[in-house]
Amino acid sequence: MISVGIVGATGYTGVELLRLLASHPQVEIAAVTSRGDSGTPVAGMFPSLRGVVDLDFVAPEVEQLGGCDAVFFATPHGVAHALAGPLLERGVRVIDLSADFRIRDAKIWTHWYGQAHGAPQWLDEAVYGLPELNRERIREARLLAVPGCYPTAVSLGLLPLLQARAIDPTDIIADAKSGVSGAGRKAQVGGLFAEVGENFRAYGSAGHRHLPEIRQTLETVVGGPVGLVFQPHLVPMIRGIHATLYARPLDVDMDFQALFEAFYREEPFVDVLPPGAHPETASVRGTNLCRIAVVRPVESERLMVLSVIDNLVKGASGQAVQGMNLMFGFPEGQGLGAIPVFP
Repeated sequence: MISVGIVGATGYTGVELLRLLASHPQVEIAAVTSRGDSGTPVAGMFPSLRGVVDLDFVAPEVEQLGGCDAVFFATPHGVAHALAGPLLERGVRVIDLSADFRIRDAKIWTHWYGQAHGAPQWLDEAVYGLPELNRERIREARLLAVPGCYPTAVSLGLLPLLQARAIDPTDIIADAKSGVSGAGRKAQVGGLFAEVGENFRAYGSAGHRHLPEIRQTLETVVGGPVGLVFQPHLVPMIRGIHATLYARPLDVDMDFQALFEAFYREEPFVDVLPPGAHPETASVRGTNLCRIAVVRPVESERLMVLSVIDNLVKGASGQAVQGMNLMFGFPEGQGLGAIPVFP
């Protein structure tokens, strides 16, 4: 049994962490923090947790969090910079769901996030928390950088192809759609129901913050530069990401279905669908699953990969719990066995 704290638990990824950890048989939630809502019952803000989480929000103080075995950060970028170091120095394992430690180069992080990196001394220690790529490193990690939602869906769709050197790495297109919860739990005009409902729009065409993270992951696998076009879209749904990936195969006669099935055969949270199937975001809602289909378009030299996840689970909190399980030697899927909710 381990004790955990959650910093910044008033957002969607925070409440998702609470939902998952509250039913985890090896976890005791010791502290749930929010500086602005200190003293407020957690179940008062999130009625779904009534009778499940009997705690009040407290201020995020190192003295209190330092007694935990692990601390999750479900915070905006920049917050973990200040607290991660003092916690690590006290022997606490840090699992960061923000972007603070995902990018290995502090200068690149500064360029995309518009502020100086607040803890560059910890970047070399941070392990990128994509289990399907870094499982063994995650087991030994003290500081885990949980991947972003778009990077998870895109990377899982491309890993088998890149590791097999089966596609041209200089010509990749990632066309991705996300539900509105990906923008976080904050008031903004673009997230209003009247703005999102019956609407569909692209955004971030000039450059999205997840682009350097995706590129870094793909270049790590390839061992060199990649050519990537990444275009995100906002769709009128709450949860889910659908990534449609386009690549040019180097061997048109390769059995790509067999390649994906072999690559992910032992992976507990990646499901390769049979030929002719199309993954749906509803089929992974509320779960830590990624479902993938491989398609050869008619009269085209391209290969398509369709990849879907729940952005709040496999794209955030579920992947964080998966990483925690690996870090503490628990069964990897413990606490993550939910069946998708449908409809």
